[in-house]
Amino acid sequence: MPDPIPDLTGRIAVVTGASRGIGYFIAKHMAAAGAHVIAVARTVGGLEELDDEIKAERARTGKGEATLVPLDLADMEGIDRLGGAIYERWGKLDILVANAGVLGTISPIGHVEAKTFEKVMTINVTSTWRLIRSVDPLLRASEAGRAIILSSNAAHSARAFWAPYSASKAAVETLMRSWAAETQNYPLRVNAADPGATRTAMRAQAMPGEDPATLPHPSDIAARIVPMASPTLTRTGQIYQARHDRWVSYQQPA
Repeated sequence: MPDPIPDLTGRIAVVTGASRGIGYFIAKHMAAAGAHVIAVARTVGGLEELDDEIKAERARTGKGEATLVPLDLADMEGIDRLGGAIYERWGKLDILVANAGVLGTISPIGHVEAKTFEKVMTINVTSTWRLIRSVDPLLRASEAGRAIILSSNAAHSARAFWAPYSASKAAVETLMRSWAAETQNYPLRVNAADPGATRTAMRAQAMPGEDPATLPHPSDIAARIVPMASPTLTRTGQIYQARHDRWVSYQQPA
């Protein structure tokens, strides 16, 4: 069975893509567990809805806070400013969840427009690297820094017509593994999570004929990802894939 959601009281967490889908519920669950969530997304309305949920939970339990950061992750200087702002306010970061991503188009590789390919790589890969670069020293300053990079089985299946997205996820997994190897002697633990098919807008875009009711709700998947932020986690450099009621690791420790 999935691990229980850990106590994250007093921990500072960045969650990208927090205005909807899996990122929204990761942020919500982390706040309910006591974290101060720095919620990053382009969609202000979704961030405000998340903030309302977190405030309502805090009124009930006294746990959780949010700082909203409307930010397009194509804004690389904005990512740099985010790291600077976290340093000035808290001096460290305890948790990074790099969740934001785009699908691009499902089409033959030769039909993919240059601007589409470039957007997928910018949002899925370059912004992830820029985010890592910005917060790496902040995570190292934590007594138990945790980084979770969202991936996909597309990185391994290399299925027809999914080339840009598949390539982008293979790239972020490699970034994760290198980062984990570099930091294995630090308290920082770095892992990737492949949530599998989930009831999200991206999944509906990719599989328009699929019945969403047959897929896990993003809240359930998020609840299974949050334990990877636990201060007691020991493994690093892992790529975890959702399998029914458990995670399967298919990467040896870095």
